[in-house]
Amino acid sequence: MRFGGDDAPRKGREKRGVTALAAGSDAGSVGPVNVLVTGGAGYLGSALASQLLASGHRVRLLDALLHGGEAVLPLYHSEGFEFQRGDVRNAADISRSLEGIDAVVHLAAIVGDPACRRDPNLAEATNHAASLALFARAQRSAKRFVFASTCSNYGRRDDESFVTEEASLSPLSVYAETKVATELDLLAASAEADAPSVTVLRFATLFGLSGRARFDLTVNEFAAVLALGQKLEVYGEQFWRPYIHVADAARAVRLVLEAPHESVHGEVFNAGDTELNYRKADLIELLRARLGDVDVSFVEVAEDPRDYRVSSEKIAARLGFRASRTISDGLNEVIDAVQKGVVDPFAPAYRN
Repeated sequence: MRFGGDDAPRKGREKRGVTALAAGSDAGSVGPVNVLVTGGAGYLGSALASQLLASGHRVRLLDALLHGGEAVLPLYHSEGFEFQRGDVRNAADISRSLEGIDAVVHLAAIVGDPACRRDPNLAEATNHAASLALFARAQRSAKRFVFASTCSNYGRRDDESFVTEEASLSPLSVYAETKVATELDLLAASAEADAPSVTVLRFATLFGLSGRARFDLTVNEFAAVLALGQKLEVYGEQFWRPYIHVADAARAVRLVLEAPHESVHGEVFNAGDTELNYRKADLIELLRARLGDVDVSFVEVAEDPRDYRVSSEKIAARLGFRASRTISDGLNEVIDAVQKGVVDPFAPAYRN
């Protein structure tokens, strides 16, 4: 399948009624037709691809398949879908994946503190250097570039106020350091003439099920362990963190892609919902209400590099984004899936 060429199927485009972005302009609130999603076989990428295809976009996924490709299989039934296997660090893979692309959603990364701490050089090469190289090559065709960042960039806050996008950044991990550096460089580069428009989404901690499940994330891990009657140790139950369901996170990306240019160009958004700031102790109480008596022990921790409450009022005001799924919704779907044996939450494939 080729995107944007003369041999691209006109029937599909006319049927969907979606118009590509004109060169150097923006077609109002209609999103681009041809979208490249890097890391598209992953936890968020697979959920995003489904939503974009359902909304009439043509979607090309690029993924190295480090965690397998099962999440991609259902997408092959969708008109306008294409998969390319490749590494964002490889120039040839990037050039091939960008052919005919109008917009890029860059999710591919070494994700999370443990993985980045294990190999800081790989994290820097993938999360920072490869992101800048991708952006440089994307200038030839893409008009929009959405970068997936993290609320971990805010680090630990000393007060209980809600953190906004204007707050200072205090990365306390290799993962957050690579994301902050990339944010700054991409936003600076997007100010250049003819550069793609950059939007940064600082995601809250994700939860819930997607095509490629993850059970090394707080909400999902707590629910899976306790649903199977095992003992859970909770470190630092008093620390705050923002959360968002993976399906809602995907919807936030789609809203950015489909928003008018002036609403998202050069902007940073906390991609979450202000109502979904929780402490770990709060999560345990929700699980007790759902499961009854559970085996939990709390381990005192004096400090945590991620202790903050985040305001997501900017994305709510600008794009009308609010979470459609609650923490309880995510807990219930995880509990149901693991108790019925749909998935083994302890399988290595579901952990980064």
